[in-house]
Amino acid sequence: MHGRAGRDKLQGKVIIQTYNPDEFSIQCSKEQNYDKFYETEIALREQLKYPPFCDIIVISFNSLMEDEIIKISNGIYTYLKPRLYSYCNVFRPMPSPIDKIQNRYRWRMIIKGQMNDEVNKILNDCLKKFYKKNIKTTKMSIDINPNNMV
Repeated sequence: MHGRAGRDKLQGKVIIQTYNPDEFSIQCSKEQNYDKFYETEIALREQLKYPPFCDIIVISFNSLMEDEIIKISNGIYTYLKPRLYSYCNVFRPMPSPIDKIQNRYRWRMIIKGQMNDEVNKILNDCLKKFYKKNIKTTKMSIDINPNNMV
């Protein structure tokens, strides 16, 4: 029978390729110490207000025109900041870590707080207003607790 390492009666073997062999999660994996990893990770997440203690909302923008993406992302920030003030921290839009792909500029805005019905309504209203403007060169999307922040 073939399958994942350690799932049968035979001893499994895992090979991890990394540039950071001393990184905490790699060391915990090597030691097979799930409890140590979990306790450290959950304490860090609570301190930094990361999920599951808080929601992270990423609003992504991409555009063919740099001046337009700056104007639109700042306009969305100006719209959302006062409306989400009681629920979330809204951080200013900035270029994404990979700020240009296939001639499209990429910016993002991060919001940290508790997702609830009112926040959902505010975000949906924002999306509706944006798409009613029928802007052809800039696109916007909202992701809640994304798997990847790039």
